[in-house]
Amino acid sequence: MNFPVSIKWLLEIFLIAYPTSLFAQGTIVSGTVTDTRTKMPVPMASVAFSGKGIGVNTNDQGNFTLKSMNAFTQITVSAIGYKTARFEVAPGIEQVINIRLVPDADKLSEVVVRSGKKKKYSNKNNPAVDLIRQVIAHKSQNRPESYSYTEYRKYERMIVSLGNLSDSFRNKRMFKKYQFLFREQDSSAIGGKTLLPLYMEEKLSDNYYRRSPYANKQIIRADKQVKYDENFIDNKGLSAYLNFMYQDINIYDNNILLMTNQLLSPIANSAPAFYKFFIRDTIKDQTPQLIELGFWPRNNTDLLFEGVLYITMDSNYAVQGAVLSVDKKINLNFVRQLEIRLTFDKSNDDKYKLSQSDAKMDFGLNKNRGGGIFGERLVKLDSFVVGRQRPKEIYEGPALVTLPDAQEKDTGYWSSHRPDTLDKDTSLVYKNIDSLQKVPSFRRAMDIATILLVGYKNTGPFEIGPLNAFYSFNPVEGFRPRLGGRTTAALSRRYYFETYVAYGTRDDKFKYFLSGAYSINNKSIYTFPQHFVRASFQHDTKIPGLELQFVQENNFLLSFKRGVNDQLLYNDIFRLDYIHEWENHFSYSLGLKWWDQHPGGSLYFQKLANDLPATVSGIQTTELSLGLRYAPHEKFYQGKLYRTPITDKYPVMTLRYNQGIQGLLGGEYTYQHIAININKRFYLSQLGYTDVTVEGAYLFGKVPYPLLDIHRANQTYSFQLQSYNLMNFLEFVSDHYASINIDHHFNGFLFNKVPLLKRLKWREIINVKALWGGIRNENNPAYDPSLLRFPVNAGGVPTTYSLNNGPYVEGSVGIGNIFKLVRVDLVRRFTYLEHPNAPQWGVRTLIKIDF
Repeated sequence: MNFPVSIKWLLEIFLIAYPTSLFAQGTIVSGTVTDTRTKMPVPMASVAFSGKGIGVNTNDQGNFTLKSMNAFTQITVSAIGYKTARFEVAPGIEQVINIRLVPDADKLSEVVVRSGKKKKYSNKNNPAVDLIRQVIAHKSQNRPESYSYTEYRKYERMIVSLGNLSDSFRNKRMFKKYQFLFREQDSSAIGGKTLLPLYMEEKLSDNYYRRSPYANKQIIRADKQVKYDENFIDNKGLSAYLNFMYQDINIYDNNILLMTNQLLSPIANSAPAFYKFFIRDTIKDQTPQLIELGFWPRNNTDLLFEGVLYITMDSNYAVQGAVLSVDKKINLNFVRQLEIRLTFDKSNDDKYKLSQSDAKMDFGLNKNRGGGIFGERLVKLDSFVVGRQRPKEIYEGPALVTLPDAQEKDTGYWSSHRPDTLDKDTSLVYKNIDSLQKVPSFRRAMDIATILLVGYKNTGPFEIGPLNAFYSFNPVEGFRPRLGGRTTAALSRRYYFETYVAYGTRDDKFKYFLSGAYSINNKSIYTFPQHFVRASFQHDTKIPGLELQFVQENNFLLSFKRGVNDQLLYNDIFRLDYIHEWENHFSYSLGLKWWDQHPGGSLYFQKLANDLPATVSGIQTTELSLGLRYAPHEKFYQGKLYRTPITDKYPVMTLRYNQGIQGLLGGEYTYQHIAININKRFYLSQLGYTDVTVEGAYLFGKVPYPLLDIHRANQTYSFQLQSYNLMNFLEFVSDHYASINIDHHFNGFLFNKVPLLKRLKWREIINVKALWGGIRNENNPAYDPSLLRFPVNAGGVPTTYSLNNGPYVEGSVGIGNIFKLVRVDLVRRFTYLEHPNAPQWGVRTLIKIDF
């Protein structure tokens, strides 16, 4: 299962917190607002609980849903050109109230009553659309990148809390002595009345922009963050993920990345094709005067905003302010409410620059009720200087630089350098969360959540796991229990050891692994940046061609496989590895590998000697390796077993070279192997995104087939993104190949247009994989009898082939976001269907929770 980091964190908190409050019921009012005379819907009317001032706006059909965890008794409804109305509501229940507003003659110079059908919205002869097109036409002169040089100071504050908490949750016995942890706010505000802060961070930075040659550099001078026990949470990875979710909002960009999805900006070049625009009001008490421009999606399930823009009524057509939210029906998981407020201040050159951004989001497993996660990121920009050219050293180097003493700034420094003052409750968050981590029940709950979601039980200096590999089975080894674990930084920050032992009940053989590592930089070898040397020895089995992502090969659920899968290798592998990562996400590795492999199950090694079959018990190789990897701007969450990447638009490039040496430590072959892999995500706005992986390799030298590239096959029923899901294990080998893997997600763009499907919020996916390759005659046993022969089945039919007859191609169409967590693909294999046990069709599933 592939969980985003924020979802893992949310699940851990929910396991700790409150199954009982999940379904708490508050006051929910829904209905339609119409004009009492024309009976037509009133769009963008304000509906709020009386006396609170925070509510919702009606959509283009006049519909609204207003909810609160509190028991309100009255709502207020208002709209430009109509008399304000108030209506009594029943507290604490869900109800429908349809509202008719009366036009206000004092606010309208003319009232025109029309009968018949509602006039269809059109861009033609629409002053609101004409206005937004002027805004679009003037984007280049108004965006901050219009200057040759810009610099400014930036303050960032992010707080994440449990939100919409009930009194019963707050009064749990575990919080009896810790009521000071909770915060109170306006009950109608996003997140509800009662909050329990869980995370907070602040940053102060200097930022320098140069248009040509392009440079955009941030120097973090102060950095303060809540720190959790590293046994439970990767603090650095958590910060990276939250900052990825709450990225800077640039209204002038065509697309705004929000929680791993791109939403189209209301002033994007194509905005008039996706949004409806209405002029709501003119604000005349400012210079220049402002036009209040309302907008909402043409299709309320598409990944689009709704809200209000404030446009200057001068020749600049600049955005002076913006309020962005999303429709409740949007195809965006777990998001209950979202509000982004952007404020722009006029500078000396009469241009408007962003001075503040305040983004609030309320998440919950249930979109309508119960506790959830509330997050807010506040950004303040000041001290703008334009046109000042700095020395080139300022712009050179990494785009993000954190000063060595950034995390050492004291309270006095923060008090004097923050652009605002923290209220009393916020100022105590750091101290309070430290206190929370000392609560025994909280630590027990975090320990249980770590076992269930991550698979390790921490005992201090040693942790036992992974849990999902304790038990598995296959046709050759039979049932296979396994027990393992590894040391932690609590034992030593320099030395790390890992081990496991397994036993096959059918082959009656023990398997084991042991490794020892020395950390050169005195940090955990599982944290970034890694710099360590490690020696390991493994005596175990492996299915040729099986490569899994983010999951253990011995995972119990992956023990179930289709077709024949009784071929495996018994391996003895000794490795000596040196790994060095840099802060700019360039890394290299050096390695020595001694490998002794023997066939198992129905697999055999055999060659011809004097035209007669001769069995070969095994082969030995010794090789040296060099690996280079560059992943600019990479972000990830460091789990116990894997780094979970936070996929962004930047490429990841890997180059690997292996040199086999005959005669070194018993190595039997000399060869050279070079491989390159590049993967990148392409965002396509409303059409979703495409993940593309290209890969190629070439092997120089003469080797038997176990040393060729055995292409990644998948005979499990899970959908593997980087494997060929209808290819059999050990079906294809190559000494040279090239491949491409395209996985495109429409994010519901098509299904959102289908009336019945749009309610399900399913998402469309297409996947295509193509593999070109081949074997030179020197490595083909058909031309050289001294080479190991390709395996055949019991009927004498070959089961291993080359790709000399054309590419292997498979494709799939899939539906994602089923129950918000399941992806199901119908996979079709197009080539080499004549091979034994080659499936033409298959259905594969993948558990993947996403926003």
